[in-house]
Amino acid sequence: MNIAIYGYGNLGRGVECAIRQNPDMALVGVFTRRDPATVTTLFETPVYAAADILNYKDQIDVLIICGGSATDLPNMTPTLAEHFNVIDSYDTHATIPAHFANTDKAATAGGHVALISCGWDPGMFSLNRLYASAILPEGKDYTFWGRGVSQGHSDAIRRIPGVIDARQYTVPIEESLEAVRSGSMPTLTTRQKHLRECYVVVADGADKTAIEQQIKTMPNYFADYDTTVTFITQEELNRDHGGIPHGGFVIRTGTTGVDNAHTHTIEYSLKLDSNPEFTASVLVAYARAVCRLAKRGTVGCKTVFDIAPADLSPLSPDELRATML
Repeated sequence: MNIAIYGYGNLGRGVECAIRQNPDMALVGVFTRRDPATVTTLFETPVYAAADILNYKDQIDVLIICGGSATDLPNMTPTLAEHFNVIDSYDTHATIPAHFANTDKAATAGGHVALISCGWDPGMFSLNRLYASAILPEGKDYTFWGRGVSQGHSDAIRRIPGVIDARQYTVPIEESLEAVRSGSMPTLTTRQKHLRECYVVVADGADKTAIEQQIKTMPNYFADYDTTVTFITQEELNRDHGGIPHGGFVIRTGTTGVDNAHTHTIEYSLKLDSNPEFTASVLVAYARAVCRLAKRGTVGCKTVFDIAPADLSPLSPDELRATML
C-alpha cells in the first residue's frame, strides 16, 4: 500500500514512524505547505510541495491528512477527498456530523473513500462506547481524558493572534472519576468531569487579558470547563512541558437480571507516552482498511463504526481465527 502524509508536524512525524512498523506499506512522501527545502524528515522521506499533490494521484493509495481540527481539516479533508482516498483525525466532537457530510459529498463525487475522526478519541474510545452501550443497554457512559496534552486544544490556542506557543492539559476531576467507578451512576455535567490547564507563550506587547478571555470563552474547546491560563516563557514551556503524554478512560456501568439486581462495569483505558505517535499508529492501521475498502469499490465517507475489525490487521482471516479469536 502506498501511503502519503499531508502535513508534517507532530502527527505527521508519528505517521512516518508508524509506517516503518508495517511492512505491507510504503511511504511515498510528505506533502507540506512550507517550502520543502526547509523540511527535514526523520527518515529521509521525500518532501514535496502541497500545491503539487495532484501530480501524484496515481502513486498514492491512501493520503493521511495531518492537520489541526480547528481550521485545517474542515477544508483540507473534503478538498483532498475528491482526488484521493483519505483519512483524518478530526476531533471536534460537536461538529463531526457536519464534517462528515461535507467530506462524504466530496468523496462520493470523486469516487473515493474517506475516513474521518480516526484516532483514540474520537476513534478507539468511540468504539468502546458503542460496544459497552450495546452490551449493557441499561446503564450510563462516562468518558474521562487525561491527565495529558490535547493536541487539538493546544493548536486552537496557538491560532489566537499574539500567541506564540501553548500546551493545554486536560485533567480528570478525581472525585468524579471515583464516583463513577463506585457504580453509583452519578449525573455529571461537563464542568464536573474535567479541568483544563493552559500554559501559553505570547508575543511581546500582546494583550494577555484579551487572550485569556478568548481562550476561556472559546466554544467547543473551553467555554464549558473551568479553565486556568498561565502565561510562561518559551524556555519554561520547552523545559516543563516538552512532552505530549495523554490517555483516559471509557467507563460504562450497567445492570442486568431480574429487577436489574446485578451491576457490571466495563472500563477501557489508555496511558500514552506520546499522544501524536499513538494517534498516528491508529491512523496507519485504519489506512489499511481504507485501502481495502477502495479496492472493493466502496466510495464515500466512513467512520470507525463502519470498519470491520479484520480490515485493520495485516493478518489473513485464517490467521486471525487461529491466533486471536
